Parts: sequence; C-alpha cells; structure tokens
Amino acid sequence: MDSTGKRVGRRLVVAVGAVAGTAVGWLLFVRVPDDRTVLGVLLTVAAAALAVKVASSVASSAFGAYDTAAVRVTGPIARDGGRSIPANPQQVPAGAVVDQIERADADANVAALVVRLNTPGGEVVPSDDIRRAAADFDGPTVAYATDVCASGGYWIASACDRVVARENSLVGSVGVRGSRLNAADLAAKLGVDYERLVAGEYKDAGTPLRDLDEDERRYLQGIVDDLYDSFVATVADGRDLSEDAVRDTEARVFVGADAVERGLVDEVGTREDVEAYLADELGHDVEVRAFEPPVGLRVRLRRTALGAAYALGAGVASAFGDGDGTAVQFR
Repeated sequence: MDSTGKRVGRRLVVAVGAVAGTAVGWLLFVRVPDDRTVLGVLLTVAAAALAVKVASSVASSAFGAYDTAAVRVTGPIARDGGRSIPANPQQVPAGAVVDQIERADADANVAALVVRLNTPGGEVVPSDDIRRAAADFDGPTVAYATDVCASGGYWIASACDRVVARENSLVGSVGVRGSRLNAADLAAKLGVDYERLVAGEYKDAGTPLRDLDEDERRYLQGIVDDLYDSFVATVADGRDLSEDAVRDTEARVFVGADAVERGLVDEVGTREDVEAYLADELGHDVEVRAFEPPVGLRVRLRRTALGAAYALGAGVASAFGDGDGTAVQFR
C-alpha cells in the first residue's frame, strides 16, 4: 500500500539527493576550479541529475509504493530454466525464482507474496526448492494458477496459504513419472551389442540398450514410489487433506471447480480475487510489484531470438491446422 508517509519519504530522499548532488557538483566543477563557464554549470547539472537518479532508486527501495511481491513460475521447471531445450523464451531458472522470493522476503516493503504458476511441472529438486522458499516466506502467500498448475507446479502451490485458479485452469497431477527408452530391439537389428562393465549391481539399471530384468524394474519402481509417497505427504500436509484423498486423485488434473471440490484449490477466481484476499489479510488495499531476476544483454538477445522462433513455429503450426484456423485453447 502506498501511504502518505511513504510518498513523503520518497520525496524527501529525492530532495536531499538533489541538493547534495548540486552542492557536490558546484564544489567540484565551479567553486574549487573557479570555473564559472557554461561547462562548469553543465557538469553541476549533470551531477545533480545523477544524484537524483540514485536518490530515486534508494527512495523506491526504502519507501516502496508496493506491499506485495509477485514471482512467476512459467514453463517446465528446471535448474537451468530449460536452456538445453528452450521451449519457452519466458522460462525462468528455478534458482532465480528462489532468489526473487528470498529478495521479496528481505524487502521491508513486502508483506505478502503471490506465486503465479503456469507450468506442467518439471524436475523434482528444483520444484522443491521453490516450494520451500514459498513456505519460508514471512507473510501470507497465494498461489495463483493460470493455464496449467500441474505436478511440480502443484507441489509449489501446496506450500502457499491459499490456492486460487481460473475457471478453466488445469490443476493437480500429483504423481511421479520415471520413464525409460527401450532401444534393445533396435540395437539388435543394427548389430549393436551392449557389453556390460560396471562396479555396483544397479549402476547401469535403466540403460536403453538392454531389457530390464525384474530385479532392476522393482528397484527403479521403488525410487518412483518413494518420490510419490513424499509428494503425497507434502500435498496432504500443505492442503490439510488425508493422504488417501490425495492418492485418490490418481495423478489426474482437474478443471477449476472440480479442483475446488477435491480440496486442491480454495477458490476459482482472477487476479482481482487474489488481491481481495490479501487485502483482507493485510487490512488494506494492496499494491503488487513483480519481482523478476535481472536480465543481461546476452539473455535479452537470446529471448528475442527464441521468441521469434516460437512465433514462427506457432504460425507454421496454424497453417496446418483446421481449415477455419480455430484451435482449442485453455486460458
């Protein structure tokens, strides 16, 4: 919330910065060198302008016009943000999301957190890193699901105090997948042999160049089952549900109202409903600021190139779609 006190604080800091910058510039470029030429005056003005810019940044940090931070989790969740398979140019690395949540938590202006989720899930540990950061945030937290909030995305959502989804959001998929490619028959047809040299019985369990034996299958399935048990327990605890109720979802996704009925979501709503909930929690209207990781020139250029490729691919795909150019979409 932008209060009168914050506005006065910002103006005061900027005013002090302007006065200080002008005074320093006058001493450095006019008084000491005894230079009262136009150049000296211009350098003084430049020093004052720089001081105002710095003071404005300090004022915005110390007396921010916001009280709620919003971070986003977009696309498949990965440690590197999916750089190896750049399907979505807006994807943010998991570590960067954690950094922004922690930065928001350390910001004296921030009293609440919104995690905006549009993700099918992804890697287990990076998803849990974001979930833990949201759970550790000191203040009310809301998970706001837009298009999709599934698997690892829902793992994160379950840590928040409230989950809000759109009417046609797809929410859930509380499950774990551990697949492997079996290329043993293809290798045999190509005359490729797999010569096993390992130290440790299960070191090469799951290699695609030979069939699994039953012992290896039980071993790998056991890992998947352990991860699933952890996922179920985490969701059950975060959502105050029984583990049986969570398992009963059978890793399905549910549309808005169905997700509410299952207890996976608290409310079907929009961004305005999220802000209304936080206003009730904080006792005043909220001002939301998006917390985004800093983006360097290299990343900007990469995102621009990926965005162009993404748009081109979408255009080509639409050319081969239905004759009337329509397609089913979820918003």
